[in-house]
Amino acid sequence: MPFSPVGASRELRMPSPRILQPEWMDRDDLDPALHRQALVGLARLNMVSGSAGILWSAMRGRLFADRPTTLLDVATGSGDVPRALARRAKRAGLQLSITACDRSDVALDEARRAARLDGFSSEGPVSFQCVRAEALDVHSPEGLPTGPFDIVTCSLFLHHLTDAEAVSLLAALALRTRNLLLVNDLDRGWWGHFVVRLGSFLLTRSPVVRFDGPASMGGAFTRAETRELAARAGLEGATVGWRWPCRWLLEHHTA
Repeated sequence: MPFSPVGASRELRMPSPRILQPEWMDRDDLDPALHRQALVGLARLNMVSGSAGILWSAMRGRLFADRPTTLLDVATGSGDVPRALARRAKRAGLQLSITACDRSDVALDEARRAARLDGFSSEGPVSFQCVRAEALDVHSPEGLPTGPFDIVTCSLFLHHLTDAEAVSLLAALALRTRNLLLVNDLDRGWWGHFVVRLGSFLLTRSPVVRFDGPASMGGAFTRAETRELAARAGLEGATVGWRWPCRWLLEHHTA
């Protein structure tokens, strides 16, 4: 069969099938030193890809001028993204009360340590607190905080989940959101595979990140798939748009 530039271009644009595989960061027996090294590497990748800026641009106009805006960050890791949001709120002279949750004690210890270094505590006009929570357990005391919170954010977590788990999580997050739900994750595709593989090897020496980065892109949802998940979760009116360099942002306004 003769080579067709049009056909080849179409194949490049079409994302490969989603492949969900276990990642090192999902392991309960991951060595704490490797875990902490991976958290540093992920924070660097988030900084370079502008993760906090993606969320801030969407939420800035929804922050209250006369009272603290409450924010829940789910699967926070080392808390680098919500801490960056806290710094931006502080510079803008706005009040922001952040609750960051994760299932990992290692990650939460790092988040608390970094928050102290940034000068944040559980009190003040811009506050930051960490709680342990199983994001997929929405019914037990160890599950997600019930809130509701003015804003709920979740970054780079959905790609760890099955379709059914993702739908369940989105529905649970929406129930805990008073005003705005923001979910930010990788957008699966050939460009994303290239960017993530390159970034994972250039920006960190962590073997965990170097394995999990490409694995994460393989398990990521496309924008079209995410729109379907949002519809199944009952997020009426939710939008999913592309963000640089290979991300999407789901926005759902509940008020």
